[in-house]
Amino acid sequence: MIETSRGPQTALKYEVEVLEEGRVELQVPFPAGAQVIVFVIKESADTFDDLLSAAQSSLDFWDNPFDDEDWNNA
Repeated sequence: MIETSRGPQTALKYEVEVLEEGRVELQVPFPAGAQVIVFVIKESADTFDDLLSAAQSSLDFWDNPFDDEDWNNA
């Protein structure tokens, strides 16, 4: 197996609309013929769903009777 060592890479983010026949077009700052890797992720309808879910899921941490007892007696 050949191992390659790469330095830090810059990620670019583009917000584009899918065209007819599922095509996506964008201009990139690389020369013609450059090899690139493309990840495609569908944008959710509500961009704050993930943040809201994370905030709500971590509220149980604060609802802790042992912690309440310690802080109430501090």
